[in-house]
Amino acid sequence: MLRLPDHWVWDSWYARDDNGLWHVFFLRASRALHDPHRRHRRATIGHAVSTDLRSWRLVADAVVPADPPGWDDLATWTGCTVRGPDGRWYLFYTGVGRAEDGLVQRIGLAVSDDLMTWHRHGTEPIVQADPTWYELFDKDLWYEQAWRDPWVFPDPDGEGWHMLITARANTGPANTRGVVGHATSTDLLNWTVRPPLSTPAGFGHLEVPQVAVLDGQPLLLFSTEATGSARRDDHRIWVATGETTLGPWDIASAQPFAHPHLYAPRLVPGPADGWSLIGFLDHVDDTFVGELTDPIPVRYQAATGLTADPARVQLGQ
Repeated sequence: MLRLPDHWVWDSWYARDDNGLWHVFFLRASRALHDPHRRHRRATIGHAVSTDLRSWRLVADAVVPADPPGWDDLATWTGCTVRGPDGRWYLFYTGVGRAEDGLVQRIGLAVSDDLMTWHRHGTEPIVQADPTWYELFDKDLWYEQAWRDPWVFPDPDGEGWHMLITARANTGPANTRGVVGHATSTDLLNWTVRPPLSTPAGFGHLEVPQVAVLDGQPLLLFSTEATGSARRDDHRIWVATGETTLGPWDIASAQPFAHPHLYAPRLVPGPADGWSLIGFLDHVDDTFVGELTDPIPVRYQAATGLTADPARVQLGQ
């Protein structure tokens, strides 16, 4: 697992370089804050490397808040890392600024030639919420403007790129408006906001969305806290099926992945054959943990959904 003695670690995402080395990018904030609820306004994007997804070596942070005044001068949050057709690496991230007291989320981009040294692309966000389809900040409706957690992947037909976004629809009861936001691009730099890929289904928001194809089945993985949502139960990690990696996603029929302490996991191909989930340990015995788990081997079957794979657990995969 990845545990830092002086920092909490939470949301994470993964990339693998040409030499087979895994890179994890993650949110981190100092434990000197004492109260883990304060971590969100102090978050930076950390970076570590591994050969096996279990033992990690810390390297320099990838992205930190900009100097003020800047749209992302308060904190930098969750994103994803993809390799472009030009061979460069693109790190999409969420940023919040001091001007709005961190309540308005936007999406920015940093670029690297080697996955180690990152530079912001320009000084402005590259994707912002479009009120045609999405809710903007209104404190009477929701406590923040949700436009975060970008997940970028190539179009299944080879026509550019898609971005999934934690977003909220601009209609419906306030505690049910969570949707999968959508944007498209031909070059990873210029993006067009599109209608959402789901409809509201009882969740206040759908955090850290990811798509992956397991055994031929496109899956949408997302997490959600019960607080503020119309759907109230003990499950916080959900999986929806779709016809393609673009859905359509039936969020109302999403099935839970049961784990008492895991949050915001990612589906990662490895460390051996098959897929694993890696996320952070949230609260255990009412205490925030803030560390990444070892890989949890999983499998998908239509009858049972996404579950832990006991055979690979026994083999130590």
